[in-house]
Amino acid sequence: MPYDSDEDFLLLVLPEVRRALAGGRRVLVVTCTANLRLLSDALGRDAGRIDSRISASWYAHPHRTLAAYHEYTVGRRTLIVGEATWAGRGEREIREWIRYESVLNAALGGTAARMLCPYDRRKVPEEVIAQVAVTHPVTLGMAGEAASGAFVQPHELVLNGDHAPLPDPSGNVESVRFTAPELKRLRHTVGDYARAAGMERDLIASLVLSVSEIAANSVEHGAGHGLIRMWVNGRELVCEIAEPGGALDDPLPGYIPPEPESSRGYGLWISRQLCDHVELRAEDGTLRVRLHMRLGG
Repeated sequence: MPYDSDEDFLLLVLPEVRRALAGGRRVLVVTCTANLRLLSDALGRDAGRIDSRISASWYAHPHRTLAAYHEYTVGRRTLIVGEATWAGRGEREIREWIRYESVLNAALGGTAARMLCPYDRRKVPEEVIAQVAVTHPVTLGMAGEAASGAFVQPHELVLNGDHAPLPDPSGNVESVRFTAPELKRLRHTVGDYARAAGMERDLIASLVLSVSEIAANSVEHGAGHGLIRMWVNGRELVCEIAEPGGALDDPLPGYIPPEPESSRGYGLWISRQLCDHVELRAEDGTLRVRLHMRLGG
C-alpha cells in the first residue's frame, strides 16, 4: 500500500480497519506515532478496540518481527497494518527487511490473516519501493486492489548478493573441528573466544546457543563432523559452521517456524532470532552457515 500523504494513508487504511472490526477480526496496527494518532482520531470510540504498536520498536529485527507476527496471527482471524521502518538502515539491513516482507507471504500463509504493508513514498528509499510489487501479491491504491504481475514467490526471490561467494575471513581466525563428543568443549571455546573479543554476556549466551544448535544438527543429521571458524570483523564477531556434504534442501531455511512435533528445523530458526545476521551458502560440497553478532556497546 504505497501512499503519498497523511490523507491518503487514512483514506486507504480506515475502511480496512472498520471492515475488520465489523467482521469480528482482531486488529493490530504498527506504524509511526503520527499515523496512529490520525487513525485513533478517525476511529473515535472504536480506537480502543485495536492493538497499537510503534514501528521503531516493533521493527527492530526482521526475524523476531516475523516470529511476533506469526505468534499474533495463529488461531485468530486478524487484520494487520504493518509499516516497516527504513530510515537509517544500511544496505545489508535493507536487503534483509525486503526479504522479510516477501517471507511473510509464506510464514502467514496458513493463518486467517490479512495484512496491509504501507509504504510512505516521502520517506521510503527508491530501491525499496522498486521491490514492493515483487514482494507483495496485491497492491492497494485509491482505485482499489490489483494483482501484482511482478510478484515472486518467497522461495524464488533473489536479491543482490544472494548468489555471490561468501567473502574470505579477515584478520586472526580461530578454527575448531568438532564431532559429537566435542560439542560441550565447542560451546566453551566459542564462549571464551567471544568473551575475549569483548562481547557482552547476554550476547555470548545467544551466540553459543546458536552455534551449538547448528553444530548439533550437523552431527545428528549431517556428516557427523564439521569445522568452525571465528573472527572479528569491525564491531561484530563472525562464526562460521562448515558441514561437509551439506545441502540446502529447504527453500526458506530458518524462515518458517518448525511444526511443534518436528525434530528438525529449530537450529536455523533459533539462530535467525538470536543473531544479527545469518548467511548460508552451499559451495564446493560444503554447507556454510555464518552467524554475525555485534560485540555490544
